[in-house]
Amino acid sequence: MLKLMRQVGVALAVTVAVSVVAAPQQTLAKSGFPENSNLSRLNELPVTMNEQGGKLLLSDSPEMVPADGITYQDTVTGDARLFFHHVNATKEPKKIVVLLVNDAATPTDVVVKQYGLGGPGLDYLAIGKAAQMNYLSQANVGLIAVPAKGTALLEPVLNETVVAPDELVNGIYDIETKEPVKVVVMMLPVKEDPAEFVVNATVLPTDSQRLRGTFAGMDRYIVPSQVYNSVNDGVMAITLADHKRDTFVSGIDATDGSQTLNYGNYGVMYKVFLPTAFEQNYAVYLNPRGGEYAGGMKIKYRHQEESVIGTPADKLFFGSKTINDVAHLGNYAGGQSLWLTFSPPGASNLPVKIILAPVEKK
Repeated sequence: MLKLMRQVGVALAVTVAVSVVAAPQQTLAKSGFPENSNLSRLNELPVTMNEQGGKLLLSDSPEMVPADGITYQDTVTGDARLFFHHVNATKEPKKIVVLLVNDAATPTDVVVKQYGLGGPGLDYLAIGKAAQMNYLSQANVGLIAVPAKGTALLEPVLNETVVAPDELVNGIYDIETKEPVKVVVMMLPVKEDPAEFVVNATVLPTDSQRLRGTFAGMDRYIVPSQVYNSVNDGVMAITLADHKRDTFVSGIDATDGSQTLNYGNYGVMYKVFLPTAFEQNYAVYLNPRGGEYAGGMKIKYRHQEESVIGTPADKLFFGSKTINDVAHLGNYAGGQSLWLTFSPPGASNLPVKIILAPVEKK
């Protein structure tokens, strides 16, 4: 199991406001989940996996940023996603920003399709959850003009946000550009101009986790290869982000050309489709397998009913004391379209299981 534990402290300072529909958390008995189920030995629903979409840029190393400098940078064209997750590990206030650099002689535009931002703050689990919930709830499209031979900020608010020592900032941004644009994540002094700072900034060394790089296929589609029938199949699971059934994506660290592995698939957006038998109702749960977990889930039911719920919805995190914790994601009618969208949240532990179970008859 992947264990990437972070500190938990006080609440968030800056987040993007969202409106979500929360499903009530339920005990196993109330939800109809079989309490005697051994969640470690559930039968796996066979699935096919397909990676799609543009490049994923991951900037999470050094996670604890020890000095001013560039944490990651690479040039992208087309669709891309940036996931950055950094803590100010100095003893001075800093800011953590993302700069878009256009080296061409003509201006270009960068479209921001979707985004989520959490922090800065000391409650690392809360920040990872906020970034994911915000991302899943956003539907707005923004446009950033990057001048010829010039720069622009991906998120201007970060240039005005002070990150105190030991505070974390976590962001997820989907962008599109028709022309090459360099994406630069960096930490710098509070009063420094990012456009001036980047000219002489150096790339910081990675930490032991080496969680940075550029990876092909920022979206992973998960589709069972058989229809789930709650009456015949009983309780079944789909295990994600365990590096066995669901492997971690490999890529290249563009700062030095070395090969890298995204332990945890942070920044990868999972889109899970669940084909089910007609007239056989069922329930869906999320079960964390590696420890403390705090995230969100977007649910699209019957092609048009959408909601975003916290996992868990009634508290910040779960999974710290037992591997049998579950978040109830709802009961559904068999034979109807159901999509689940989520991504491994920053500061949380993996893997996770999506569990399908018969609905208890009343």
